[in-house]
Amino acid sequence: MNNKGNLYLIPCTLGDNEPLEVLPISVKETIERLNIFIVENEKSARRFIKKITPEKSQPSLQFFILNKHTDKADLPNFLNPCSKGDNVGLLSEAGCPGIADPGADIVKIAHENNIKVIPLVGPSSILLALMSSGMNGQRFAFNGYLPIDKNERKNELKRLERLSFELNQSQIFIETPYRNNKILEDITSILSGNTLVCVACDITLLTEFIKTQTVNEWKKNMVDLHKRPTIFIIYKK
Repeated sequence: MNNKGNLYLIPCTLGDNEPLEVLPISVKETIERLNIFIVENEKSARRFIKKITPEKSQPSLQFFILNKHTDKADLPNFLNPCSKGDNVGLLSEAGCPGIADPGADIVKIAHENNIKVIPLVGPSSILLALMSSGMNGQRFAFNGYLPIDKNERKNELKRLERLSFELNQSQIFIETPYRNNKILEDITSILSGNTLVCVACDITLLTEFIKTQTVNEWKKNMVDLHKRPTIFIIYKK
């Protein structure tokens, strides 16, 4: 008999909107039952928990911090409460845990230790962008961040365009928000004029902007993406 606690994968909003506008009530109900969380940032996690469950006692909460500074050797300890029968929540900073998110390492450890993993429904900017792009949703790839070096970035954009054509595959990537305008400029100067480009920014927010058009059309209708969370998708027929 497995008396271990479960690991709940808890999605978060993609911006500063009301949680229950985009999250199902099951997320609120799960957070109400949990006191142990694995998070990237304690301050923002507490703020989110307070917003979705204002009545929850904050002093009773226990946090394990998982970010780029965390020693990987410490990660198995984060799931020690599960071994003792307690449930733990893995809470993303934005969107879904484990998707372009360091939480994937915790999920892997959970499987290795026979801890049940329970994903909760929530917004993924990657999938929402693909859904609304009009591009191939049967064959697609997420490529994370492109190289910072100008020549390497140029070569990578051309490679993704070539893969899209050869594999009939939508190619998805992201950029640091303050470099969004630059990456759109690179896209329009490097890729073929008839290649389709979807720009999806501020997804689920009041300022949401989603547009798919060719490179040539983007050249005539550029948009300001500075410091706005954005997903880029390219597709070449």
